[in-house]
Amino acid sequence: MVKIYNDYKDHADFLTVYVREAHPTDEWQMKSNVKEDVCYAQPKTLEQRVAIANDFVQRQKYPLPFGIDDMNDAADHAYSAWPERLYIIDEHGRIAYAGGMGPFKYDPEEVRAWLAKRFGAVTQTSSTTAPAAGTPLPAPGAGTR
Repeated sequence: MVKIYNDYKDHADFLTVYVREAHPTDEWQMKSNVKEDVCYAQPKTLEQRVAIANDFVQRQKYPLPFGIDDMNDAADHAYSAWPERLYIIDEHGRIAYAGGMGPFKYDPEEVRAWLAKRFGAVTQTSSTTAPAAGTPLPAPGAGTR
């Protein structure tokens, strides 16, 4: 997604929304999380969720704008976002693309194809520095300008 963001950020607004933890230590821990040292319990407070999101942004040097779902999981419920999913919201606020449920049907190249059809093929070589994780937001996806 970072490459797609760098290629299309001048044409579309992007937002990553952190929802419930996919593989928390107190629910469904995976060996890969231990190997990569990303082991967290399911957050019980917004402050805990923000801390985990900040850790992700800093570790990954993640340049996309970043929001955090509220503790009622409004974005997760509205968009069936867990564990990961891609959406494009058009300029009228309608879902123009709804990607498959991750991880097996999570396909950023489908997003690239939609953006290329809408704005033309774009490829950048620039890199972007990571902002701090954002505030709670209930809207995932990449919206067009």
